[in-house]
Amino acid sequence: MGLDEDSLDYHEAEPPGKLEISTTKPTNTQRDLSLAYSPGVAEPCRRIADDPDDAYKYTAKGNLVGVVSNGSAVLGLGDIGAQASKPVMEGKGVLFKRFADIDVFDIELDQDDPEKIIEAVSAMEPTFGGINLEDISAPECFTIEESLREEMDIPVFHDDQHGTAIISGAALLNAAEIAGKELEDLEIVFSGAGASALATARFYVSLGAKKENITMCDSSGIITTARAEAGDVNEYKREFARDIDEGGLGDAMAGSDVFVGLSIGGLVDQEMVRSMADNPIVFAMANPDPEIGYEAAKEARDDTVIMATGRSDYPNQVNNVLGFPFIFRGALDVRATEINEEMKVAAARALAELSKQDVPDAVVKAYGDQPLQFGPDYIIPKPLDPRVLFEVAPAVAKAAMDSGCARQELDLEAYEERLEARLGKSREMMRVVLNKAKSDPKRIALAEGADEKMIRAAYQLEEQGIAEPILIGNDKRITKTTERLGLDFEPTIANPRADDERHEDYAERLYQVRKRKGLTKSEAEDLIRRDTNYYGSVMVECGDADALLTGLTHHYPSALRPPLQVIGTAEDADFAAGVYMLTFKNRVIFCADTTVNQDPDAKVLAEVADHTAELARSFNVDPRVAMLSYSNFGSVDNPGTRKPRRAADMLRNDGDVDYPVDGEMQADTAVVEEILEGTYEFTDLEEPANVLVFPNLEAGNIGYKLLQRLGGAEAIGPMLVGMDKPVHVLQRGDEVKDIVNLAGVAVVDAQQNE
Repeated sequence: MGLDEDSLDYHEAEPPGKLEISTTKPTNTQRDLSLAYSPGVAEPCRRIADDPDDAYKYTAKGNLVGVVSNGSAVLGLGDIGAQASKPVMEGKGVLFKRFADIDVFDIELDQDDPEKIIEAVSAMEPTFGGINLEDISAPECFTIEESLREEMDIPVFHDDQHGTAIISGAALLNAAEIAGKELEDLEIVFSGAGASALATARFYVSLGAKKENITMCDSSGIITTARAEAGDVNEYKREFARDIDEGGLGDAMAGSDVFVGLSIGGLVDQEMVRSMADNPIVFAMANPDPEIGYEAAKEARDDTVIMATGRSDYPNQVNNVLGFPFIFRGALDVRATEINEEMKVAAARALAELSKQDVPDAVVKAYGDQPLQFGPDYIIPKPLDPRVLFEVAPAVAKAAMDSGCARQELDLEAYEERLEARLGKSREMMRVVLNKAKSDPKRIALAEGADEKMIRAAYQLEEQGIAEPILIGNDKRITKTTERLGLDFEPTIANPRADDERHEDYAERLYQVRKRKGLTKSEAEDLIRRDTNYYGSVMVECGDADALLTGLTHHYPSALRPPLQVIGTAEDADFAAGVYMLTFKNRVIFCADTTVNQDPDAKVLAEVADHTAELARSFNVDPRVAMLSYSNFGSVDNPGTRKPRRAADMLRNDGDVDYPVDGEMQADTAVVEEILEGTYEFTDLEEPANVLVFPNLEAGNIGYKLLQRLGGAEAIGPMLVGMDKPVHVLQRGDEVKDIVNLAGVAVVDAQQNE
């Protein structure tokens, strides 16, 4: 099947379309329904009648955008009418929700009269927190947007005009920097003089380009003052008329620095590109076929051609989804009265700066593992980069507050944490730990320090102030990789093979720890020089580092063995254990043991539970522990069920245990409130458990993976508990963010060990 057939199947599958309405409050009981509707709904209605601003407090208005179109200018399809445009508007709603957690009602108006569209949309102001105008033809779109912005007290944004302007503006900032040119000196040529081109030209002026350096071409050629005086162009095009000789697009491009294509495909040939100034910037954004193809533009000359298109299959895609969800997010969250020029500029500059940061592994994988590093082929972020939300929305919110159009002031640091929570509970939970880590960073030894991921993680740890990373490995190789990645930092490196008097001390320490286990002095010296896991373990044991991370390129047992042999377990622990934190939409669960102990007895289970409860508290979670089994409180009595039962008894009888614990119990009993409160009201757990202790390694590993893969949970870990000093063993193939997260956990561990 082709794309068209696949798309039809996609849209037709039950339920048809792409959007639905879901409830955000409980609706399980008669009382719930009485609160949701009559008679309970009367009180919020009265409050809003007394104070209209309370609509933001008691309704979804503050997170609701109306996507409005009449279908008169749908990209690639033209004037197809209101109803035929509905799939596009629903799609816009999908993007709002997916990228910025904004809810949408799509509104298709069967109306061509601009005045009637203005009247209809302005009448809907009580419903929405903002209006996104979409696919409305020019010049009517100018009139509609201008009028609505004047009449309405909520943000109104015509994405077809401003979206491309903002995203390509970010690309222009970086392209000019790479080309070594100043915006005010750029000679810029536009192919196309429609709504998007005019808005883009205006926006480039806001960024610093000079209006007198912009040459705009329509289907009749260069827009000149002579043409304007002759009445050959409309009032909107007249704004960019230049007092120069008439000519075609080829004449305009000769000697220019920047070409901006917002017209139709195939208008530009290689000779035109060759006629441009040194290191030209070519933004050929016609879709689906650009004004000149990516390969053709690149091959046209010997010097650098910085090329962007509207296509996803080439570098530097100018994609509006990089803008509108995050611009509206920032505008809604400060209850802005408009989206002004300052907010648009802030969005563009935030996108430009994000392009210079190290790109997450997940983003690289999503785009076929192609290199993504600031340069001619990476001047704007990718749409699937989750960091866009954290960079653009706060920048827009700040600009709204600074420019005076915000009705609500935000603490921007706290706001970024709220934004992270919108993308998942795991981000919210990790933010708690990372903030603790930043309050008192510790030295983290990274055993596989020459690995590219470890180097990138070290850069982020240092840049964000989470930890003081120590990369263990060959210093020349690490330095070379750091330079290749373009990372602006000088890492702290410990090279086991270098001549360092500490190595003798490390070898002696390892020998003393393991000599009764058959290790000779020469073997200890060899291990210190060739095995970074032993080197890092001894470094932590000797106090030259506060914590150790390893396992990225090793099998888990082999990575765990050296720190167990050298550092060992804590004074109050005989066993280490692996814990995963699983996050759902509104719930967090810690699962243990998932990686270490194959068949623990009751004593081990109790110890694992206690250390996992302590770990939960480092995430600001009050632990409630359930010892899991296939039996409920003695319903089955055999050696297997007695084991978790005894473990629960041991903890309950321990005077130092200050958290609720019960068991043995089945998994659904542990996590379903109705079962705990109903069938087993006697349990010590007044609320569902958030620490689940599995009876053996097999059950733990199977359980957390099923929850992750079928239950939709996000997994963070494994986090190692019970060690004498902080050690965490990564999973092979973990991403940079996983390394950073576990390093944050290790720092908090080290803080608590002081």
